[in-house]
Amino acid sequence: MTRAAVLCGLGSFVPPTVVDNDALSAELDTSDQWIRSRTGISQRHIASGLSTSDLAVRAGREALKSVEGVDALVLATSTPDRPCPATAPAVAAELGLGEVAAFDVAAVCTGFVYALANAAGLIATGVADRVLVIGADTFSTILDPADRTTRAIFGDGAGAVVLRAGRADEPGALQGFQLGSDGSRADLITQRRGGYFEMSGREVFTQAVLRMAESVRQVVKEADWELEDVTHVVAHQANIRILHAVADQLGLPRTLMFSNLDRVGNTVAASIPLALADARLPAGAKVVLTGFGGGLTWGSTALTWPVLGKESDV
Repeated sequence: MTRAAVLCGLGSFVPPTVVDNDALSAELDTSDQWIRSRTGISQRHIASGLSTSDLAVRAGREALKSVEGVDALVLATSTPDRPCPATAPAVAAELGLGEVAAFDVAAVCTGFVYALANAAGLIATGVADRVLVIGADTFSTILDPADRTTRAIFGDGAGAVVLRAGRADEPGALQGFQLGSDGSRADLITQRRGGYFEMSGREVFTQAVLRMAESVRQVVKEADWELEDVTHVVAHQANIRILHAVADQLGLPRTLMFSNLDRVGNTVAASIPLALADARLPAGAKVVLTGFGGGLTWGSTALTWPVLGKESDV
């Protein structure tokens, strides 16, 4: 039987510094009501001196409690500690993983789904038996301090999972992927050389809803499910209006769209694994993960949620 990538561990970390809407309102021309009504966000965690690798290490350490070791590390981030070299090898060294393969994936808010696909490929080809996948970003470091929109939306954090080799028919097995991109719209979400992060909100909203909805449809078909089988959608946490619009586009109840936006904001590549850690999904749940971000990029995968614990207990 073809080897499959099976989710068996989960970890998360958000920095201790919290900035709520009232604190932002004291600095900028905004208000708690303005931010909540447009985004659903009430607070966000800010790295405040911690690096992307610092956050990644803490989330990775939590996820690694499920296994004795891993053969590779894939880090999704668009805010690496430095442009060169990649941040993943430093994270692997800090975690004491030895001389394992370690590399970064930069797909902005779709980064975690792209990283999962890379890790699943390493497992399917026999290059690795266990892979640590981390999504970590410190977007607060690249925002214009005077931009009330981006500062209201983005927070910092890290989330991680461990994938192991297993069977395609067991709980936790990733049931295929749908990935896509459209570089002709790269300027909608960008950081120009030496400048701050920029985003064209209205156009991004439209693209995010259309791309994630279609991606979910395709991956549900890939998993041989029907949309009605899906019990939870854990999407990139962009803003609450996007999450609701994706549900509406799919004809699914909005209650199926898990959200922890109010507490952490948009944490970019960390948002899906952070949401998974907060969601406390029941074993047996039929879950779709979907993301959309700069590039433009988008992607989805599906799995039946497993019982998580030490490998020897699974």
